[in-house]
Amino acid sequence: MSSSKLFIFNTHDLPRRAGEMREYDLDVPAPERIGIDVIAVPEDQAIHIAMKLEAVTEGVLVSAHVSTVAEGECIRCLDPVEVPITRFFQELYRYAPEKAHTKAQRKAAEVFDDLDEDDDLVMDGELINLEAPVRDDIVLGLPINPLCNPDCPGLCPGCGVKWSMLEPDHRHDAKDPRWAGLSDLFEDENPDSISE
Repeated sequence: MSSSKLFIFNTHDLPRRAGEMREYDLDVPAPERIGIDVIAVPEDQAIHIAMKLEAVTEGVLVSAHVSTVAEGECIRCLDPVEVPITRFFQELYRYAPEKAHTKAQRKAAEVFDDLDEDDDLVMDGELINLEAPVRDDIVLGLPINPLCNPDCPGLCPGCGVKWSMLEPDHRHDAKDPRWAGLSDLFEDENPDSISE
């Protein structure tokens, strides 16, 4: 998974005083398919990000609503499905120690740096990369078993036709595979030729 420049956001407009806040609306095309085998957000599908950025001592706190549409197949009848995805995430992007502006910010950045946590999101100067939390949020919002509707009856296992298109009394005579060899023996035999 390569990082896309489409998700890089410049926080230059946000003053670095704790308590300052700005709101933004972004529409970003998905740089590639995001999801799982049966359902995903297709490449170039619009991902809407409505976010609030707040300056805090440690960095920039991002609170964002993410919305988009995923496409896939119903797992029962294989019809195409579209699933709206709406998620929320909140992440702290901490200042890199060398980029902190005030003494308090430098101290907070050094504390986080000492923790050396791989999961921390670190600003690159004034830039934040929204890709990881947006991707994670979308994947967590996808249904594992997408359905065209909750009552979808699926396909007939005998003929593969949708149950919704078949007559209510539709059925197939089940043949037990254990007896298949014996049934072949009697197919050519004419019952009228058997003598009593």
